[in-house]
Amino acid sequence: MPFAVIDCGTTNSRIYLLDENYKIIKKGNKKIGVRDAVLHGSNEVLKLGLKKLMEETILLAGLKFQDIKFAIASGMITSEIGLIEIPHLRAPIGISDLAKNIKVVQDKKIFPLNIPLYFIRGIKNYFPENTTYKDIRKVDFMRGEETQVAGLISLHPKLSYPVTIVVLSSHTKYIYINKEKKICSSLTTLSGQIYEAINKNSFIGKSIKSDESEKNENYFNTDVIDTAYDSVRNAGFLRTLMMPRFMEVLLKTKWYERKLFINAAIVAEDLRGLEEFKTLNCSSHCDFVLIGHKIRCKILSYLLKKYYKVTEKIKCIYKKEEIDQLSIGGGIAIAETAGYLKKN
Repeated sequence: MPFAVIDCGTTNSRIYLLDENYKIIKKGNKKIGVRDAVLHGSNEVLKLGLKKLMEETILLAGLKFQDIKFAIASGMITSEIGLIEIPHLRAPIGISDLAKNIKVVQDKKIFPLNIPLYFIRGIKNYFPENTTYKDIRKVDFMRGEETQVAGLISLHPKLSYPVTIVVLSSHTKYIYINKEKKICSSLTTLSGQIYEAINKNSFIGKSIKSDESEKNENYFNTDVIDTAYDSVRNAGFLRTLMMPRFMEVLLKTKWYERKLFINAAIVAEDLRGLEEFKTLNCSSHCDFVLIGHKIRCKILSYLLKKYYKVTEKIKCIYKKEEIDQLSIGGGIAIAETAGYLKKN
């Protein structure tokens, strides 16, 4: 019997319908996430958006609502600005721990469709109960990435551990996995949302807007990246953000050079998060897996090798289909371990 996997994020949500052999029947995605709940002051817009997305995906798959057995849900959907707030688990956490703590809910007040939802809990860093703002740099959490990690572990059995996973999405999240394949800690930045804010809500957006007459989306120039990295380190991130404007007006550069510069500047600033690993007793001297946009992965890989002297393996996962499979595979692995799905 078909079932669904729901991945609800900050800005986007995806629903995958799968058959009994775990093959994708249909995928649906919509620019709806918990950010919309924040902007509207209520999660009703999120409820209705996810409901509509589910209905449309089922219809396009040629199925009926009654055909769907259940949905495995993860991500910001389990936060206080999602459908239901479910407390984080405390690291270190492995797949078996996630499976033991699935929360099953079937309530139209929470999700306006009569279908069981298997919610996967998020994970928070370990810190003492009496921790104050003075130790805030040690505090972090995730919702959704734990499912991607479970998918990575189950779908890529040849990975070496420990490993640092870097998810490049609306946020950048550094995740340290120990030798026992357990999530030990994470560090998060606001990278993706900063890029979107710069692009859409600042005059710098004009300087990095693509020109149809000069298409070069895959442009990659290490000189540009090195210059952005040097500027962030010496002039500061905020001044560096102004430089694409100077590059456009005074230096007559191309839009794709300026866009690469901004992306490199954000990644350079992001790397300060990796430097924070020492505050969590984590080591960056291990293999890396980078997940996200191709250019961002390439920039980060380059900077890790050149400036952070990373000599271990760096694996990049940037194809949309492969990234989709991480969330799907993780949801399936956790549900199988919990006994909700038979091992296929």
